[in-house]
Amino acid sequence: MSNEVTKRLDSSSGYFIRWDAQVASNAIASGSWPNKTVADMARELAEKEPERVLLVDADQQLTAGALFEKASRLANWLLLKGIRPGQRISFMLPNWHEANIINLAAALIGAVVHPIVPIFREVECEYMLRDCASRIVFCPVNYRNFDFPEMLDRVRQSLSGQFEIITVRDAREGSPLLQTIISETAPLDQFLQVDPDSVKLIIYTSGTTGQPKGVLHSHNTIHAENLKTKSAAKLAKDDVMFNPSPVTHVTGALYGLNLPWFASMKVVLLDTWNQVKAYDLIEENTCTYMAGATPFLQSLIAESRLRQKPLTSLRRFTCGGAGVPPSLIYEAREALPNCLVWRAFGATECPTITVAPDSEGDIEHAAKTDGRIWKASVRIEDVTTGEVVEEGEDGEVLAKAENMALGYANEADNAAAYTADGYFRTGDLGRIVDQNFVVISGRKKDLIIRAGENISAKEIEDVLITLESVVEVAVVAAASERTGECVGAVIVPAAANEPVTLSELADTIMAFGLAKQKCPERLIIVESLPKTAAGKVRKDELRAWFKQELDLNS
Repeated sequence: MSNEVTKRLDSSSGYFIRWDAQVASNAIASGSWPNKTVADMARELAEKEPERVLLVDADQQLTAGALFEKASRLANWLLLKGIRPGQRISFMLPNWHEANIINLAAALIGAVVHPIVPIFREVECEYMLRDCASRIVFCPVNYRNFDFPEMLDRVRQSLSGQFEIITVRDAREGSPLLQTIISETAPLDQFLQVDPDSVKLIIYTSGTTGQPKGVLHSHNTIHAENLKTKSAAKLAKDDVMFNPSPVTHVTGALYGLNLPWFASMKVVLLDTWNQVKAYDLIEENTCTYMAGATPFLQSLIAESRLRQKPLTSLRRFTCGGAGVPPSLIYEAREALPNCLVWRAFGATECPTITVAPDSEGDIEHAAKTDGRIWKASVRIEDVTTGEVVEEGEDGEVLAKAENMALGYANEADNAAAYTADGYFRTGDLGRIVDQNFVVISGRKKDLIIRAGENISAKEIEDVLITLESVVEVAVVAAASERTGECVGAVIVPAAANEPVTLSELADTIMAFGLAKQKCPERLIIVESLPKTAAGKVRKDELRAWFKQELDLNS
């Protein structure tokens, strides 16, 4: 079959998707695309093993049967509210089991789910909710001392009442409560037929232009990702996954919302990271697998040392989302003695590109590379010429796989992100070594990855330049021992005798309605920014400045 990538209309959602006929054919033949929805799998499991515990949420253990019934009731309510296949519903929740119910209810009626990370604030929410035309938003009343409905009320007013707010766990006057909806609505009396190739998920990721891009995944592409994870980590039904990654982030959404139904295995949720609680939950539930950003692994190692007691149940740990020092993988051997810990590489658009080494004893490749290419085609292109380079040479990393997204909600975003023959441009720089291992050496994209979250440098620059005290500003990723990377700002002040401060920058970011995590944590004041002959800021030099500053202070 010729490698033909075409534009195809998803008739239910109205999105134009990228359709790679060769990838689809191979995925169906290999079984990576089972041509079932997550709702199909959930229904089968709920009927076959209704008492199987699938989720642990604080002191609650939720079975397949109970979760499916709640989702069926919510799905019926959504239909009664007029939600139809392809329409979007959003949830802005921490790692609570209700997110799984919402995700499954949407799948039952063919609606598209849109997760919103709870750290986002008014500006980010308004952009995403306007862009995806969401009809309903589920949120807490108050979480971590923030009033979500109050913020969303302002957004809804800006969008002329486009969506309805549903609160979760706590009641709020004027908004329906999810628990009441579930208790007062009958389950579905018949199940809808939903196309597994239709859009199931839209999840936004920061772009270099400052505006987030909506990544589209189908049931089949999500199943391909789950199959890759299940196979690579050698997971079975009796395994237990610990999931502290936000269910509103691609990793948490895959593992907290979909993997339990796909693999028929228990997942333990943690809503707010706390290393003491995390350690206890892993021990209490005999968790065997975990995937998460670098700070999670660092914290577990630290807790193990404090207790002078290793975590023995974990046998697999996928670490990524932020820089992973090789030393951390070696350190993990003492704290997690029975566990293979490896660095992995992927993106929202193609979640898992690399996996663990073939051999569990291959600690060198686990620590010094970003994983083994598996169930993916990867090539490295010269950033100037676009020519494919030889093994060992650096360039931009491109990938094609059966778990890759269907493209972006804004069709225009696809042109720069994908090649004519269907490869996704990751924006990361790296090389292939030892035939099938990837080593990431840098980033072409102007992004900051703070504790696994993508942050657009340009978005922050656009806000900070509005300050009268700032003449020029450049924002880059600055190394951070705690979060891997943080926001570093290099500023040319308007007056040398009136220096700009971090607190002033933070006040500006927060007043603009952006998330707290986008506030600069490191600051360098200069008389001028280094630039190329063409006038572009030399951000490589700025990153080097922050690294040198950190080295001097460490």
